[in-house]
Amino acid sequence: MLYILNSYCTKIVTPIRRHFKLFTRNHIQLHSFSSCFQSHTHCRSRALAVGVASSFGRVHNLKPTKNLYTKTPTKPSSATLSPNQTQSLSIMSAKKEFQRLPKTIVPSNYNVTLTPNLQDFTFAGNETISIEVKESTPVVILNSADIEIQSVQFSGGGKELEAKVELDAEAETATFTFPEALPQGQATLSVQFTGCLNDKMKGFYRSKYTSPDGETKHAAVTQFESTDARRAMPCWDEPACKASFDVTLIVPKDRVALSNMPVISESETKEGLLAVTFDRTPIMSTYLLAFIVGEYDYVEDRDSDGVLIRVYTPVGKPEQGQFALEVAKKTLPFYKEYFGIAYPLPKMDLIAIADFAAGAMENWGLVTYRETALLVDPKNSASSAKQRVALVVGHELAHQWFGNLVTMEWWTHLWLNEGFASFIEYLCVDFCFPEFDIWTQFVKQDLAEALELDALRNSHPIEVPVGHPAEVDEIFDAISYCKGASVIRMLHSWIGDEAFRKGLHQYLNKFAYKNAFTEDLWEALVESSGKPVGEVMSTWTSQMGYPVLQVDERKEGDKRVLTITQSKFCADGKPADGEFHWMVPIDIISSADPTKSIYSTVLKEKTTTVTLEGVKPSDWVKLNPGTVGVYRVRYTSEMLDSMIPSVKDLSLPARDRLGLQNDLFALARAGLCSTVDVLKVAEAYRSETDYTVWCDLTANLSAIAVVLQYTDCFDLFRAFKVNLFSDVGKRLGWEKLDNESPLDSMLRTLVLAQLGSSGHPETVSEATSRFDQHLAATKTLDADLRSAVYSVVMKRGDEPYFDKMTDLYRTSELSEEKVRILRVLGQTPNSEKLKSALQFSISEEVRSQDAVFCIAGATSSAQGRQLSWEFLQSNWTKLSSMYEGGFLLARLVKICTENFADRNKISEIKEFFEKNPAPAANRVIQQSCENIELNAALLERDGDAVKAYLSELTK
Repeated sequence: MLYILNSYCTKIVTPIRRHFKLFTRNHIQLHSFSSCFQSHTHCRSRALAVGVASSFGRVHNLKPTKNLYTKTPTKPSSATLSPNQTQSLSIMSAKKEFQRLPKTIVPSNYNVTLTPNLQDFTFAGNETISIEVKESTPVVILNSADIEIQSVQFSGGGKELEAKVELDAEAETATFTFPEALPQGQATLSVQFTGCLNDKMKGFYRSKYTSPDGETKHAAVTQFESTDARRAMPCWDEPACKASFDVTLIVPKDRVALSNMPVISESETKEGLLAVTFDRTPIMSTYLLAFIVGEYDYVEDRDSDGVLIRVYTPVGKPEQGQFALEVAKKTLPFYKEYFGIAYPLPKMDLIAIADFAAGAMENWGLVTYRETALLVDPKNSASSAKQRVALVVGHELAHQWFGNLVTMEWWTHLWLNEGFASFIEYLCVDFCFPEFDIWTQFVKQDLAEALELDALRNSHPIEVPVGHPAEVDEIFDAISYCKGASVIRMLHSWIGDEAFRKGLHQYLNKFAYKNAFTEDLWEALVESSGKPVGEVMSTWTSQMGYPVLQVDERKEGDKRVLTITQSKFCADGKPADGEFHWMVPIDIISSADPTKSIYSTVLKEKTTTVTLEGVKPSDWVKLNPGTVGVYRVRYTSEMLDSMIPSVKDLSLPARDRLGLQNDLFALARAGLCSTVDVLKVAEAYRSETDYTVWCDLTANLSAIAVVLQYTDCFDLFRAFKVNLFSDVGKRLGWEKLDNESPLDSMLRTLVLAQLGSSGHPETVSEATSRFDQHLAATKTLDADLRSAVYSVVMKRGDEPYFDKMTDLYRTSELSEEKVRILRVLGQTPNSEKLKSALQFSISEEVRSQDAVFCIAGATSSAQGRQLSWEFLQSNWTKLSSMYEGGFLLARLVKICTENFADRNKISEIKEFFEKNPAPAANRVIQQSCENIELNAALLERDGDAVKAYLSELTK
């Protein structure tokens, strides 16, 4: 699954994708200066957790006998933590002990029929579950949530037995108790049940859409990962409980019905509905099951292997699925070749869902997406939108092998599913679209995000021991996705592509249609590479954080002697609590040929000495070429100064230029070097031509700007930025050139947004003129320019433009355009309009999944940040109900709290959440408080020096 971790803050600077991708501290900073950027309960039948009468007995609160359950994990995990590494897990460990379902009975097949009612938002279901009774027992325990169970019958071993049903709402289990022990062997369970099509975007839920004639309608759709298949039917809802599925949907004749497999029959029911039966699925986990009922158009084609691919779109918009179709056509054969295993299903459907909490979900053969993650309007979509769609499609289709064919044994190993898919999607997009230079963007989009979050003391290891599945949402973050992907990229570089592919092939073949542990992959890669993969990788997955390498050099003629020392990097610059040690793959380059490594090793000790031969005294040397390693480097001033000319003349490769300044800004924030010195280095990037380098530099400058918003030198900093961006702005201009690279189009957007948000008069004037022409329909604004122009216009603060922007939102039919507008509505400096924007975010006009975009935009200024925090507090009941404690609520808490620079806010935030608990947001609350402390420390430490430096520049 791809969470929109970064998409609420995905501004011009990082426009690629995500989930999920990450709410880092930068999301407001980038938002601010790149400028892109009630529950309806109409159910006639309510699924009750307690007190539901059953024809076979009354349903009670069940407190299961402890010895019926099995604990997790069953295989030793590399995630065993030392005492100093368990601090980040305090939230999880505070919960009551969780036990997995007993293994006395296991399912092999579900034959399920569901009848959704799209008028009263209910569904009726019946299922026949083929089971094996491994141990004779009178009790069957499985998962069920928000389901009314009318009857349960056992058939097997010559027995026909009816069960009493008991539910445990907290554990989300159902217990079927039979009058006698069930005989061992093969049998079936027949279950009748009903449920509600909820509006919480999980389980079997309803999604609202508007038909081409303006009528409001609903589709019935699913989202089961992590543990919500149990909201659609009673089942063994654990990833290791794999089974096959035979699905029948009984639907209105004028609706499209979809599931994981192709349709094998259709027949009319006596009620005049259509019974659509699908072919049997492969053996798979419950969270990968999907079914959809609604109105859709589609485009279709077959890939080079004959797999039928369809992209389903809203009615009347099939052309918006064409780009994703072309991506999927290239992607499936690419993965077949890379993994050495053919895609095992006969079809692949990709469908855009109007209401969808995550970014996308890899259901086997029926991948679901947010509209903005799948649809591309040929006339109105930006270049960044195409790139994002390509990455998201690549991510989800990678899961068809890595996650679906071979599935993690338990949620502890979630990172491997998501981290791997987040890595391999870049391989795929690089193959399909080399013009995106996507691996450079990886350094900004994944590695930099991971390094920022993982430097906090309230981070967590990649591999976190997960007990109760409710804990899973806490680790759907930059660590599981971005650090996971970055560590795998480092591993791939270390062992080489050939050994990496060979090991993946062995792993996927060995565990096909089964479950696996992280260690199983390491074993396959050890065999294919001959390197100690498990030994090295466990140091990266089982402890939180990463090292900073202190490098000192000594010149001895044509020899260069380096002393390299590792220590844990902490965002506050202070020593780590406890002992941390990594095995670090290291490569070194020199200015003689920055594209070729002159030395490779694995740093196993705390300190090592390296002697480099044939390095001239005038040459510089640099660690971590390509910024592949998951660590930071701290050079001496002399070593750093020697590299600056290569930054200016661009002879240092782009990924190294990016990594160099990213490390420097992080070191400055930690107090390990001067912020003024880093700003001086930033001026060396004035001639930079690479989009991604500018993107990351902008993010880091914005981090400083957020702090300076609380000083009297903020306008001086804006002038500094205008000066820095002016040359590249003049080079790119406003007009797109013929055959222009998409990266230049994206860079233009970024630069104009920076200049406009910094008050550059010519940019503000031109943006306003182009917006007026766009509204008057005299000249359509290029899609690549819209986010920048919209932001610049809103920041003017002119009252009429707020109303014009909301009108533009109401008339747009493209989700991408609506989100663009939501991101900027709150960027107005007009306090009353800012409040209006916040209220608009939770109105009926904005989908609940998109409200966070609007609120994030409002937090781009100091005034807006305060108003957003007040808005969150005053609307807490509604917002917490809207998101029901899920990951969207955690994201919302994060964006409203993390960018203050006043320590008094820490106690204010803690006090509020002590009175208004938000368990799903506990970790991000801690991280926000830590970030506020870091901001305050930076201001105290460097505020006066930065002001003096900026003042000197204006003389």
